Amino acid sequence: MNSAKVLFYSFSLLIILTVSACGGGADTTVKQTAPKVFTVMKLIPRKAEINADYPASILGIQNIEIRPKIDGYIENIYIDEGASVKRGQLLFRINAPQYEQNVTTAEANIKIALADVNAAKMQVDKVRPIVEQDIVSPYELKVAQYTLESKQAALAQARAALNNAKTNLSYTTIYSPADGVIGILPYKIGSLITSTTANPLTTVSNIESIYAYFSINESQGLDFFLAAKGGTMQQKLSTLPPVTLILANGTLLADKGKIETASGLINAQTGSINLRATFKNIGGLVRSGSSAIVRIPKTVPDAIMVPQKSTYQIQGKIFVYVVDATNKVKSQELMISASPGQFYVVSKGLKARQEIVVDGIASLRESLQIKPRLLNADSVYNNP
Repeated sequence: MNSAKVLFYSFSLLIILTVSACGGGADTTVKQTAPKVFTVMKLIPRKAEINADYPASILGIQNIEIRPKIDGYIENIYIDEGASVKRGQLLFRINAPQYEQNVTTAEANIKIALADVNAAKMQVDKVRPIVEQDIVSPYELKVAQYTLESKQAALAQARAALNNAKTNLSYTTIYSPADGVIGILPYKIGSLITSTTANPLTTVSNIESIYAYFSINESQGLDFFLAAKGGTMQQKLSTLPPVTLILANGTLLADKGKIETASGLINAQTGSINLRATFKNIGGLVRSGSSAIVRIPKTVPDAIMVPQKSTYQIQGKIFVYVVDATNKVKSQELMISASPGQFYVVSKGLKARQEIVVDGIASLRESLQIKPRLLNADSVYNNP
């Protein structure tokens, strides 16, 4: 009897627990299907400052190769690599004694030619009076005069040879043609050099100002210059905003530069346009041959901007979740024109006044019903 009661009560308890469990599961299901709260923001067009970066190569405003004009041995080097030099400063001396001998020979030839001229003059002076007295034929005077002219021409030729010899001798001393910085010195004292030597003796780079050469593609060039004011290319270039030079270590050159030239031809192989920006190089910090980045600023008056944290990527494409009128989310692919700071500037895919989900996008899925909590857009843009 007691066993039957125990069995009855155990069975009754099992039924109660089962019913209770089923009732608790029903409550949980209700809680899970309730829409979750997500922070959203309404897209308001606003002014955006964006930058376009282009790799650039740096050259000084003057890069002068110092090459020998004569053959000889390097006798002295008066500068060192990386030294600053002034225009007219002595750089090299070349040992070429043959040019000194040429000068000596030319000076001797001048003396010989001068003596011949004086002798020819004496002959003219001797013949003239006896011709005037009809003692000899005028033919003799003409011969004497022609001989004098020949000797005078020989004297002029000797003087030209002397000047040429002195010019060649002057090439044994090489001076800096401009202010600048010395490059490498591939040849040392005692090296044999010729006028056809492949490498220059050195390079003098004037880096008081520097040129930054960079390229933009044809499409960018059209957009770039169509947006610039002015009727001619030079007028458009003059109205472009100042540009910034970012050095190889990421620091910015103190002084901003100006885009001054654009190539008249598009490179057929690369489809690019070459441009040149000029920067002041106070202190000579940037050296010729350096690499850098030219940053060109641009103002977009009515930009649609979304926080990068509100986006996700699939196979290189960028998406955002848009909230529709029924508070359901829908993924939307974006076309990005720039990335200023922690935001994307959207060129296609979103419109003003649309609402997007700001946070928690990892837990969203297509057509999910949410409970939006509208966030002030200014707080997003001011505190990214």
